[in-house]
Amino acid sequence: MGHGYRFPMIGRRGFIAGAAALGALPASGGALGALAHETDDTVFTSAFPQKGRMILQRTRPPLLETPFEVFDQGVFTPNDRFFVRWHWAGIPEQVDVASFTLTVHGHVDRPLTLGLAELLAMPRIEYAAVNQCSGNSRSLFTPRVAGAQWRHGAMGNARWVGVPLKAVLDRAGVKAGAVAIRARGLDEPVVPDAPAFAKSLAIDHARDGEVMIAFQMNGEQLPLLNGFPLRLVVPGWYSTYWVKMLCDIEVLASTDDQYWTKVAYRIPDTPHASVTPGETGYAQVPINRMVPRSFITNLVDGARVAAGKPLALRGLAFGGDQGVAAVEVSADGGATWRRANLDRDQGRYSFRQWHLTAAGPATGPVRLMVRCTNTAGEAQPLEANWNPNGFMRNVVETTTLTAA
Repeated sequence: MGHGYRFPMIGRRGFIAGAAALGALPASGGALGALAHETDDTVFTSAFPQKGRMILQRTRPPLLETPFEVFDQGVFTPNDRFFVRWHWAGIPEQVDVASFTLTVHGHVDRPLTLGLAELLAMPRIEYAAVNQCSGNSRSLFTPRVAGAQWRHGAMGNARWVGVPLKAVLDRAGVKAGAVAIRARGLDEPVVPDAPAFAKSLAIDHARDGEVMIAFQMNGEQLPLLNGFPLRLVVPGWYSTYWVKMLCDIEVLASTDDQYWTKVAYRIPDTPHASVTPGETGYAQVPINRMVPRSFITNLVDGARVAAGKPLALRGLAFGGDQGVAAVEVSADGGATWRRANLDRDQGRYSFRQWHLTAAGPATGPVRLMVRCTNTAGEAQPLEANWNPNGFMRNVVETTTLTAA
């Protein structure tokens, strides 16, 4: 199963020694796989390499959701429980790190072909950042929308180490007039004439010094299903831009008209990316920055608690593309809010843990709401958004308990 390539810290020699060869991924009955969530029953799997017990959304391509209880265990999501989302099932089942290369070409002075040893020799950056699927929590949209019916587990937080994309682009020499970069990985479509998965970033964003070509995740090499050996990390933006198994970067001199940028992953150009079901004719833009979210993690819907006893609450929050300024909890439908205590700040793009001791609830139902405000002053809305793709949910979430 290839367990021999995990290392606490990665040097050039250790990484090269750690080629991934993982054996066959689980098979499925259909060419593109079938949704596992045909009913409300949750299907779990431990059959995927380098992954523990995960919620199965789809087998081919693999869509694996992090069970929600994992988020109560700490601010960083363990690699073996980190969610997985691929668009095509043509995923290499092994990667030879000795022959693997990253190609940089297009509107540049010096096209590059870089081996892993060359990348590992470059100056590194490191930060914590949340990776969240655009459709995280899609199953909660009303009316229901098509697509993987994620609950809240299509997200995770990791400490990433890699080289700035800017440094690689500077080595290639970006020509005047460049407008964007297009990144592509090793995964391939499984049907004829389908568009290979690729995503574009504006050139100034790509060169901001924070966008990273990552080779390390939580002190270890990336799991194969999370993009080994390289993935793009675009902090503060949804994970559609975080291209896995990154192997090709093209610098573009004109706007990208490829499917995955021009057609897919677009949102209404409206407040909260929200429209009315059935509405048409609205302008759309590519999905981009994340928005604030927060959750209670130590209690789940339907839990029973002791009436009259102080209620210890804890959870996670993140500010989208900003830091967490405040987390508040309401037990009266949003009429009043109590400010929670924030734990250590791991950086503006990271999860941040919070805790609060609430007054003992009276006997009966208890509805707890949690709201994050980020450092730009943006707070979660009380009303849920809606759009046909089920993207960008960040309404204030409610946890209903029973006190007895």
